[in-house]
Amino acid sequence: MPVNLDLKSDVVDLTRVLCDIESVSGNEKEIADSIESALKAYPHLEVIRDGDAIIARTNLGRAKRVLIAGHIDTVPVVDNLPTKMVNLERSHVLFGRGTVDMKAGVAVQLKLAAELSEPNVDITWVFYDHEEVDSALNGLGRISRNRPELLQGSFAVLCEPSNARVEGGCNGTMRVELKLSGVKAHSARSWMGENALHKAAVPLGILANYVPLEVEVDGLVYRESLNAVLMSSGIAANVIPDLAVITVNYRYAPSKTHVDAESYLRELFAGFELVVTDFADGARPGLDLPEAAAFVLATGTEPFPKYGWTDVARFSALGIPAVNFGPGNPNKAHADDEAVEIGQIYSCEKALRSWLSA
Repeated sequence: MPVNLDLKSDVVDLTRVLCDIESVSGNEKEIADSIESALKAYPHLEVIRDGDAIIARTNLGRAKRVLIAGHIDTVPVVDNLPTKMVNLERSHVLFGRGTVDMKAGVAVQLKLAAELSEPNVDITWVFYDHEEVDSALNGLGRISRNRPELLQGSFAVLCEPSNARVEGGCNGTMRVELKLSGVKAHSARSWMGENALHKAAVPLGILANYVPLEVEVDGLVYRESLNAVLMSSGIAANVIPDLAVITVNYRYAPSKTHVDAESYLRELFAGFELVVTDFADGARPGLDLPEAAAFVLATGTEPFPKYGWTDVARFSALGIPAVNFGPGNPNKAHADDEAVEIGQIYSCEKALRSWLSA
């Protein structure tokens, strides 16, 4: 049975109700049913369902359309539901699973979707499933593949936790394996073989001496990173290994494509066997656009680059610049003591309302 959501209630109260609907990835049906039922009560919204994703949009014939999105699933609960209000020394916080990642942001979306019947732009509100699991299951990705017309717009805001400040776009990410070959031998007669693991010293040296690049994109400076994250080798303690594999993660500025990133890594590790195992391009923030400039002004914050990868990249792949903006400290996402500052929820509601009503 859907939970009755009062979308015109205080946004903090709405956050508590949403969080107390357990919706660990794969179990989003109840919260999706509740959101769909609540939004259908508002005649200014066209409500569309795709699996357990809900899209609600205005169709007022405005000159521009923007998208505002958030995911409705969470990571598993660890004795942190139901939510509770906690008074800390300097602030009031709401404690519980999903408060940061990212039902406080979803509550802001829902309240504004209900109350803004005459926004200054047409708005597509997106509430999607399966963000916290395998990328292939991601609800936003599914919609972009199957129904891309539902995601048309000139600018997008993803309500991911960002400490209630604008974080523009995001870096891309690529993982590669460096494969080093040798010849097996008994360790007592090591001269009969060729130790593949010893060959790792050269690429590890390249990584240890790497100086992160800083790249300016649309007025924001993105810091890249390049690191060994995994290493495997050997089959026994008395056998010289004939293979060593180093997994390297490259976080690259959104001005680069995965083709650029691969080319850079192949040049850097010239002479070594390199296999790309995974990549996801980043997203430009588009802060030079009028919509983005107005959004930054409405938030009253200084924009920062997003170093980690987020779903704003899915909008970028559709040609839509996007930023992250939502309540909550991202360092508390997925934490057992996940908690959001109440003031940040109100701040985000006020900023988005101002931007969409001016």
